[in-house]
Amino acid sequence: MKKTSSSPAQGHNLLDMLAAQNRQTPLPELMRPKTLDDFLGQEEVLGPGTPLRNLIVTRQLISLIFWGLPGVGKTTLARIIAQNSGARFIELSAVNSGIKELRESVSEAEETLKTSGAPTVVFIDEIHRYSKTQQDAILPYVENGTILLMGATTENPSFQVIPALQSRVLVVRLNMLGREQMKTMIKRGVVFLGKTRQKVTISLEAIGFIADYANGDGRSALNLLETAFKCSPFYKDEEGNESRLIELSLLEQLAQQNRLNYDRAGDEHYDHASAYQKSMRGGDADAAIYWLAKMIAGGEDPRFIARRLMITASEDVGLADPQAFQLAVAAAEAVERLGLPEGRIPLAQATIYTAQAAKSNAAISAIDAALGDIQHKGHNYPVPAHLRDAHYSGAKTYGHGVGYSYTHSQPDTPQDFLPAELLDKRYVTHDPNQPAQRVGKARECLQTEEARQEEVAGQPELPPTLDDTPTP
Repeated sequence: MKKTSSSPAQGHNLLDMLAAQNRQTPLPELMRPKTLDDFLGQEEVLGPGTPLRNLIVTRQLISLIFWGLPGVGKTTLARIIAQNSGARFIELSAVNSGIKELRESVSEAEETLKTSGAPTVVFIDEIHRYSKTQQDAILPYVENGTILLMGATTENPSFQVIPALQSRVLVVRLNMLGREQMKTMIKRGVVFLGKTRQKVTISLEAIGFIADYANGDGRSALNLLETAFKCSPFYKDEEGNESRLIELSLLEQLAQQNRLNYDRAGDEHYDHASAYQKSMRGGDADAAIYWLAKMIAGGEDPRFIARRLMITASEDVGLADPQAFQLAVAAAEAVERLGLPEGRIPLAQATIYTAQAAKSNAAISAIDAALGDIQHKGHNYPVPAHLRDAHYSGAKTYGHGVGYSYTHSQPDTPQDFLPAELLDKRYVTHDPNQPAQRVGKARECLQTEEARQEEVAGQPELPPTLDDTPTP
């Protein structure tokens, strides 16, 4: 829906006034800061000397997109900036607006420029929900200065906002509120309730519980505080003063569990998976288990987790400990059969094993190097004639298979398997975590017998086979 916050006052009929009076506005909206002095958090972008702070102090306007988790102040900051500059503020929600509402907003902005000369800020909440067509519709009016665009999004603008619009705005990343900032906000809420409704009695422990529950989301914290206020019993102190008693036990019943900042369809989905894989790669089993638990608690699809586990076991452990990949595949199969919560156990088992296993990226390095040669360097060579399929009649007429030696029958016969242009290419490097092994006689035909002997002599001895192992 659309509304203006700094336009001239408009008349209301009696019914509108009664509706506004009886509307139960939520506590977070009632307490929304009106000035920068009341705004909590975001010192990184609003501290003294920062560009955004300078923008506000000098009463300037530019197009902005605020990116951050719910309840960190995106909408509030946009309103403060617009109000501080004296601009008209038109607020839209991408959930229930479209091109029609955008055009109406532009018309109002053009009329305001003609009559008062005041700029107009069009604020679009959840701008990432707009389609490409809807975002394209904004471009001309941002570019020619008819409107100043401000948007709020919980999704990464790099993926959700079209490049043409990104290039015309400044993206500001807002962080989660810290625990002390959350406690300050909750205490302000207690004071506000005491002034506007009834005095509140609440312990510091209960305030800390609300802060932990909300996990950096100011709106969520104030919503829980208001709900607890409405559900709390009356309490009289020794002097007979009546208040509402908000106890820890009441909050635990209302909250049931801490709120998780985890969006399965957004950045959190990929950020947590990234942290999970990097923890296993880095050998930190404790961190890997934590991120695994965070994804499970956030309702992540266990099959997605299992796929990431298999990728890490192959990419980062690989040849150093092939058992890790086998265990990861077994865990993925177990998850398919068991589901959650039981599936958490094989996932944890394979996660710990993979994190603690020896590491080798030889496989991914080899295949990516070969793909890079083919796809980017133009090393796209035909199969040498002696390696071509020769099972059909007439193949030898074309030279297919001529000169090829069957390795099992003639293991010492030298022959090449790479195209002639790549005979000196090495994709597979020796892995220090694995014993060196002789893998054939490729390329030896280009070496002198003396050079071949030096190469063989320079290789470490092979480990004994079961038949060669001496009996103790």
